[in-house]
Amino acid sequence: MKPNLLPIGLKLILLATALVQGISTAYAADKALLDILLMNKAITQEQYNGLIDRPAMTSTDILGKSVVVEPVVEPALQESTIRTMVAAEVSEQIKDDFPVTAKRSSNGFRFETRDGNWQTNLQWRAQMRFTSPYRSDPRQISSLNGTEQSNFEARRLRMKIGGHGLQPWIKYYFEVDLQPSRDVDDISSSSSARVIDYRIDLAKWDWAQIRLGQWKIDLNRERVDSSGRQQFVERSIANRVFTMDRQLGVQLKGHLFKNTPADMRYYAGVFNGEGRSVNNDNNDLMYMARLQWNFLGRDLSWRQTDVEYTEKPTGSFAIAGFTNTGRCTRWSSSGCGSLDGFDSPANALPGQFEIEQVVQEFAYKHRGFSAQQEFHRKTITDQSDNSRYELTGGYAQAGYFLHNVFPAVPAPLELAMRYAFVDEPNRADRSLENERREFTLGANWFINGHSSKITLDYSRLSIDDSLLATDDSDNRVRLQWDVQF
Repeated sequence: MKPNLLPIGLKLILLATALVQGISTAYAADKALLDILLMNKAITQEQYNGLIDRPAMTSTDILGKSVVVEPVVEPALQESTIRTMVAAEVSEQIKDDFPVTAKRSSNGFRFETRDGNWQTNLQWRAQMRFTSPYRSDPRQISSLNGTEQSNFEARRLRMKIGGHGLQPWIKYYFEVDLQPSRDVDDISSSSSARVIDYRIDLAKWDWAQIRLGQWKIDLNRERVDSSGRQQFVERSIANRVFTMDRQLGVQLKGHLFKNTPADMRYYAGVFNGEGRSVNNDNNDLMYMARLQWNFLGRDLSWRQTDVEYTEKPTGSFAIAGFTNTGRCTRWSSSGCGSLDGFDSPANALPGQFEIEQVVQEFAYKHRGFSAQQEFHRKTITDQSDNSRYELTGGYAQAGYFLHNVFPAVPAPLELAMRYAFVDEPNRADRSLENERREFTLGANWFINGHSSKITLDYSRLSIDDSLLATDDSDNRVRLQWDVQF
């Protein structure tokens, strides 16, 4: 409780009374107390001088008949007022003794110093999934005709740690994949925990920021959108073929002409090109660039669906590309890999594959409606025999909360659809093509936005094998609970 709650006037009266009762002569009085009375104007200078010389005094002598000190009578303190004052004092004491605050935010549990210069966010993620009859996307006719598989899977178990240090514009982020699943013939180490993201952002200015470390490179929206912010259970069939995924390197990015018709973002980076946690084995590096135009003057976040119900129409159009010379023909969160029909990284020579890729992208959100689309073209030159191959692919998807039009439809329900395609070399004869198609219908039930949602989707998957001159198709159903704490 705050000190000095008694009125000043009342304190002076008590002080004077105590002085009278405690002494018999003016000389027995403490001169310091008389000085205090004079300083607080409880007595006059004339009275002070007289009291010093007089042998005895009374309360009337001290205060004088002409001096009337009216005590300020405060209203009785109510219980609620006392509680408020106590709470304020306790809060002030905690603030002084404990300079770190803790609270729940959209990024998990947040610990932050009161000066705002240090912050750590801790978040846990899990995707609990059931799939039938295919756990992944079939890529060959033989896969469609193979053994069916009904499977429960902890698809992603992740721990995220991020925040800033020293200054709010020095940001950091780590992500750990705790328990990747594995097949029965895989060794146990293939499912061990692994650090998949670690990066530092120097973000003092919006127009120019530097990022260093390892992360999913900002090439295309579908891949950069977190797996916990997806519209379907999993990304489209185009993702495996065309993603750059995680790389080690440095990137310059910025946001220009904000809130104008020219609003845009740019990205330019240099990386090892060998995938997650792999050192480069030659002088060749991966170079990447992306230019994004927010054509309605509003920035569009990297997440799918419009569960936030964007009040104003918001859209983006982007073009991006990269070049790389190395052992890889594809990448994933597991690192450097190979497309069907190409040498694996372990068997390839340093710099064997020269890759050039471009992508065009569109995205839009407004009042519960969302849509996005990508078109990719990728060229692989195998320098061991100077052969050249072109791959094309992409997807288009859209979703809507029908409750906005039909109130009888539950508000947390979103319906969505997606079409995707990939045209790539045949595994057995790279001079021929396989054409793969995906048509998917999905439904999301948002319990707590993207932080807790249930997704059900149905896919029709087809393959046209030019080598076998035949095609086939099959259905797939997936159910998933995606939750973040």
